[in-house]
Amino acid sequence: MSNIRIRTRSGIWDAVLDDSDISNEIWLSLPFSADINMLGSQIYFPMPLESTRPKGDSVLFGKGDIAYWPEADAVSIFFGPTPLSTDERPVAAFPMKKIGHVTGDCSGMEDSGDRMRITMERSF
Repeated sequence: MSNIRIRTRSGIWDAVLDDSDISNEIWLSLPFSADINMLGSQIYFPMPLESTRPKGDSVLFGKGDIAYWPEADAVSIFFGPTPLSTDERPVAAFPMKKIGHVTGDCSGMEDSGDRMRITMERSF
C-alpha cells in the first residue's frame, strides 16, 4: 500500500493506493495536479498514464473508493451517491478499476468545485 494525500480548495484527505501496476505508476508520477470534474458525488480528473490500461471490472463502489477509469484516462474518487445510484452506494457510468480508498471521512469533498484544482501527492 502507498500513502497519498489529496488536496482541493475545500480540504485535505489521506488515502492509500493498492499495490497494482496502475497504482504504482500513479505513485511514481506524483505530485500531480489537474482540474476537477464533478458528477453527483464523484470527482474525476484526467491522469494519462503510459502503461497498459487495466480493464474496468466494476461499476459499484463504496464511499471513499478511488478508481481508475481506463476509457477516459482518469482517476475517480467516490464520496457519495452518483446520478445512477439507487441507494447510498456510488455507481459509475462506466466500468472502472478500484485502486485505493480515502482512509478517513470524505466530508467536504462535495465543496471541492467543478473545474477547480486537485492535487495528489505522496505521503509518508
